[in-house]
Amino acid sequence: MFFDLTDDWGPEKVVTIHDRRLGYQGALVLDNTARGMGKGGTRMSPTVQVEDVMRLARVMTWKWAAVDLFYGGAKAGIRADPTRPDKEAVVRSFARRLSDHVPHEYVFGLDMGLTENDAAVINDELGTRGAAVGTPYELGGVPYDQLGITGFGVAEAADEAARRLGLQGTRVAIQGFGAVGQAAAQRMDALGYSVVAVSTAEGSLADVKGMDVATLVEHRRRVGDGFISDFPEYLVPHGSELFTEAEILIPAAVENVLDSSNVDRIRAVLVVEAANLPVETHAQQMLFEQGVTVVPDFLANAGGVIGAAYAMDARHSPFRLDPEAIFEKVREKLRTNVAACLDMSQESGITPHEAGRTAARGRILSAMRIRDGKSE
Repeated sequence: MFFDLTDDWGPEKVVTIHDRRLGYQGALVLDNTARGMGKGGTRMSPTVQVEDVMRLARVMTWKWAAVDLFYGGAKAGIRADPTRPDKEAVVRSFARRLSDHVPHEYVFGLDMGLTENDAAVINDELGTRGAAVGTPYELGGVPYDQLGITGFGVAEAADEAARRLGLQGTRVAIQGFGAVGQAAAQRMDALGYSVVAVSTAEGSLADVKGMDVATLVEHRRRVGDGFISDFPEYLVPHGSELFTEAEILIPAAVENVLDSSNVDRIRAVLVVEAANLPVETHAQQMLFEQGVTVVPDFLANAGGVIGAAYAMDARHSPFRLDPEAIFEKVREKLRTNVAACLDMSQESGITPHEAGRTAARGRILSAMRIRDGKSE
């Protein structure tokens, strides 16, 4: 089954781990390192599959090339419950078992189920600040989840696309209100948009008149995802936030929430993929044919990889990075890349996903040819 997911781009290496004593499984996938060593987040979930990690590693391949930064696509996954009481032991074991590959082939990063403290544990286990990024600020890291860098970038990408479509200041629905969705909501609010729907694993809220984002954030800070129950006047069926009356939709939760069975129900004319792979491939084409613009995940949520690139560069430095420099680079890179992608899509009559991947493929192919000793 693994071999069915391979092609000329990768993956170059798949490493699987099974720790019978601790009762977890894991995988590291190095997809394509033609433009640099493998870099991508590590997720921890009881449902992680090797195939999932392979697909996410491929997303990272396109993402690094699409934003034109010199790292390669990679991803790691731990099949275990991140709430288990011995989580630290699992993280330490996983890092130790990958020590032949870290940090010269792969550097750990944050993804679903892993926190800044887990990144610190990895560095402690392997005895180097170079093994993981996303560590706490107190340890010299760039806490991009805490800073909300990815969500900030999503909003900048959304605003650039909205500017081109004449949608600035309109209504936005956001599925997911975690680190990415919340930061995106705050930035969209600051940019003058009306946030009309949000959701967590606990439920969904919607009001077409708009909600007070600062109040939602404060309630979530106090009680977590359960803050949804603090607003009974806004409660709607879970999942219906995707189909709220809004011009812009930002799916910021999980994969494949929009597919051919439900995509015709969305009201939005602009979809900005904050999560990885939230719109199934066939649904992307359907939306394109319906005149709905979709900003691809590997462009829209690339603020996180830009933050990670800064963190990679600063792993061994005694000096702290200036967060404002990161935000400015995220703003510049994402707006430029979104504009170029949508221009190519319009000029070539292909979906924005195809346009973005075309540009990324060209960069990777050039690097692969050079590394193979072949001329252009």
